[in-house]
Amino acid sequence: MLVSVVIPAFDEAAAIGAVVREARDVAGVLEVIVVDDASRDDTAGVAAAAGARVLRLAHNLGKGAAVRRGVLAATGDVVVLLDGDGQDPPAEIPRLLAAIEAGADLAIGSRFLGRFEPGAITAIDHAGNRVLSWAFGALFGVALTDTQAGFRAARRELLASVLPRLRAEGFEIETELLAAALAAGARVVEVPVTRRPRAHGVTRLRRVVDGLRILRCMLRCAVVTAR
Repeated sequence: MLVSVVIPAFDEAAAIGAVVREARDVAGVLEVIVVDDASRDDTAGVAAAAGARVLRLAHNLGKGAAVRRGVLAATGDVVVLLDGDGQDPPAEIPRLLAAIEAGADLAIGSRFLGRFEPGAITAIDHAGNRVLSWAFGALFGVALTDTQAGFRAARRELLASVLPRLRAEGFEIETELLAAALAAGARVVEVPVTRRPRAHGVTRLRRVVDGLRILRCMLRCAVVTAR
């Protein structure tokens, strides 16, 4: 099983090198693709020096656009999606791959089944993620603990089948991808993972604005699924 690791990144020059190197050390990883979302720093240069194949977007289009671009370029049998901030340990990629090998089509790295290291998440973000996962479960009839996790692995044929339907531009890409996978009849499982504190930079997530966008995305996907 050959693996492509896709990392959307924006202004992560301080963290991206270590993330790429750790990902390349994982057995079975064929390529690490960093999609630089028009960073203002040297994210692209640092990623390339660490051994990544770098795709640069001419304009800042958002995480959703970066994920779609990276998935289109991936050539592995399985695609691992990984954030570039270093909070998700690449060394835990084999946990997701084991779930795929066991028959899952999409494996989500659940921070809530695993653990948060001290300082990895604020109380309000913890609560917000819980609420969003509950709302997703209520709309789609599934029991998942971490629907917003960006650390996940999927069979490339599943991603190829749902990619034409993905429109999300920002952090709602995780919701849209999960909803599309479920609508396609994919087997989705969660795997416990660790969440580390951010060592460099700041999150681009805007709690209220992005939270509302995620909720709107859930509702739109639920309506489409019900048709």
